[in-house]
Formats: sequence, structure tokens, C-alpha cells
Amino acid sequence: MEDLGPTCMLPRLLFRLAFAALLICASAYTDSPVPGPSEYQVKAAFLYNFVKFVEWPVTADEPQGPIVMCVIGKNPFGNELVRAVEGKRVNGRPMVVRHVTAPGAAMSCHVLFVSSSESGRSTEIANAVRVWSVLTVGESEGFTERGGMVGFLMDGQRVRFQVNLKAAVEAGLKISSKLLQLAAPASGNRGKN
Repeated sequence: MEDLGPTCMLPRLLFRLAFAALLICASAYTDSPVPGPSEYQVKAAFLYNFVKFVEWPVTADEPQGPIVMCVIGKNPFGNELVRAVEGKRVNGRPMVVRHVTAPGAAMSCHVLFVSSSESGRSTEIANAVRVWSVLTVGESEGFTERGGMVGFLMDGQRVRFQVNLKAAVEAGLKISSKLLQLAAPASGNRGKN
């Protein structure tokens, strides 16, 4: 092999020094804690994915209309729910997010997120919208025991969910067994989908 002399060694040395500095900086950066997604970013992603595993009764007036996700009560998501569904489609249908203030306004919703600010009337809300085949999802303690269909719960820093299959079936909704397998046990999980 030909000796290229000290002038060719300088670029290699500079490259090695720059690479070593890059490795040191990268290791310092990765040792610092990197924040994961927030609780409501995770919940928004769950809501989007729930839609993929639920079948609603087919209605003649909206076979290809948007899938409407609604929030009732104080919106804890900020813009996270809108970001989670923005530009996405499920079964060829676009998704939209709306805020509603009363159960009667949820008639056009496919999914209704019942904020913890509504925990005192979650049973009333769940019962009111069931006749319209609305998937109710809540975050207050015991939501599925009070008639809600999907209830979020925190397991340390981890977001989990329970499913009240009986309430979903009564509303005419079919929840995929794949989603049920991921759910934490709940009292309403008995029966078949």
C-alpha cells in the first residue's frame, strides 16, 4: 500500500475527532430523560384506534359520511385529539372532532368521550346516547360500571382501558375480539361479541 504522507492523515484525524465528539454529544443527549407522549396524547391515539375495532349499525343516510368523535364536558385533550385524527380515514371515511355540551347533541356522534368533569352525570349521559349507538368512552373511576362502554384507567404512568361489552351490545355495537383481548378485565366483559 502506498504511503500518502502526513497531509492525507490530517483529514482522517479530523474526521475521527469529529466522530468522537458526535458520539460524546449523542451519549450525553440519550442519557437525559426523553419525555414520552402525554396521557392525553395516548388517550387520543386510543380513541382513534378504537374506531378501527368497532362496528356501528349501518344507516342509510350516512354510509360514507365522516366518523364523528365528540367530547362532552371540559376538553382535557387540548388539540391532541384533533391532531390524532387529522387527515386520517377509517374504512375510507374521514374523521372529525366536535365538542358537545349536552347528551342530546351527541345524536350525530359515533364516539363520545365523557370528560371527568361530567363524572357526576356519566350514567345519565351513557344511558341517553345508547339509543343512538354511540360508543361512550370515559375516564372517571367506575365509568364502565355506571353504563359506559370503554373506561380509561391509569396503571402508574400507563394508560389502560376496560370494556363493558354488555353496554356496547345493548347499543347495537360490535366490538372486535382483538380489542377485547387488549382490555383490562371489567365486570361487563362477559358474553360474546
